Amino acid sequence: MASVGSPLLWVGFLLFVFAMLALDLGVFHRSAHAVGFREALGWSAAWISLAGVFALGVWFYFGAQPALEFTTGYLIEKALSIDNIFVFVVIFSALSIPSQFQHRVLFWGILSALVLRAGMIVAGAALLERFHFLIYVFGAFLIFTGVKLYVGRNKEERPEDGRFLRWVRRVVPSTDKLDGPHFFTRIDGRRLATPLFLALVLVELTDVVFALDSIPAIFAVTRDPFLIFTSNIFAILGLRSLFFVVAGMLHRFTYLKVGLAAVLVFVGTKMLVVDWIKVPPLVSLLVIVLLIGGSVAASTWRPKVKAPDDAPKPGAPVVEA
Repeated sequence: MASVGSPLLWVGFLLFVFAMLALDLGVFHRSAHAVGFREALGWSAAWISLAGVFALGVWFYFGAQPALEFTTGYLIEKALSIDNIFVFVVIFSALSIPSQFQHRVLFWGILSALVLRAGMIVAGAALLERFHFLIYVFGAFLIFTGVKLYVGRNKEERPEDGRFLRWVRRVVPSTDKLDGPHFFTRIDGRRLATPLFLALVLVELTDVVFALDSIPAIFAVTRDPFLIFTSNIFAILGLRSLFFVVAGMLHRFTYLKVGLAAVLVFVGTKMLVVDWIKVPPLVSLLVIVLLIGGSVAASTWRPKVKAPDDAPKPGAPVVEA
C-alpha cells in the first residue's frame, strides 16, 4: 500500500488535476461567457464534493488523522481564499474586465498557482524539517498577519495604483483597450498587453501574497507535503466558481475579515506552542469552523450594508471605462 506522499500518489493527483482543468477549459468553458450564479454554484458544489470524496479516500486508506489534517487544511485554505476574492473584485472592477472574460483570467492565474504553490510547499517542508525553529517564525508571522488584517479590515484595496502594476506597465507595453479574450493585441504594428493580461498579473501576484499566509498556516496542521498540496489545490481549484457565487455578496459579510484574522491568530499561536501543547486535529477543525461560521452568522445578523455602485455582479458585465 502506497504511503501518503508516495510518487504514485503525486503523479495520480497531478493527472487528475490536469484532466479536470482540460475538461473545464476545453468543454465547459470553451467559449467565453458570463458565468451565472447557478452555474457557479453547481461548480462550487462539484469541487467541494470532490474534496469530500478525496478526504474519505484518505480516511479509508490512511486513517482518521490524515483525513482530519487534509480537511482542516482544506478549510483553512478555503476560508483564507475568500480574502483573495475581495481583491479579485477590485482588480476586475478597476481594470474594467467584463464578466465573460473573468473566468479566463482566473483559470490561467490558478494554473500558474499550481506550480508556484508546489514549489513553496516543498521548500517550506524541507526548511521546517532541517530548521525546527522556523515553526516559531511562521507562527509569529501568522499572528502579525492576523492582527494586520484585523486593523486594516475596512481599508479600501487599490491594486491598480500599486507600484508593481506601474512597473509592469513600464516593462510590458500595454493598452487600455480590450481585444476580446486575448491577453495581447497588435495596434499600429506593435504587440501590446491588454487589460486582461494586467489583470492576470495582479491575480497571480495576489495568489503569491496570500499563499505566504495560507501555506504556513497549514504547516500548523500537518507536515505532510502531499496533504498540504492537495488541500491547497482543491481549495484554489474551487476558487473560480466561488468567486462568481459570492463576489456580489461580499459587502454583506461585514465580520468575515474579523473571522479570518482570528483564524490566522489561532493557527499562529498553535505553531508557537507546538512543542508544549498539542492541539488535536479535530479540535483545530472545530475551532476554525466556529470562527468562520461565527463571523458569517454575525454578518447576517447585522443590518445589510448597501453594495458599492461599482461592485461587479456575478453574471453581469463590468462597465468599461
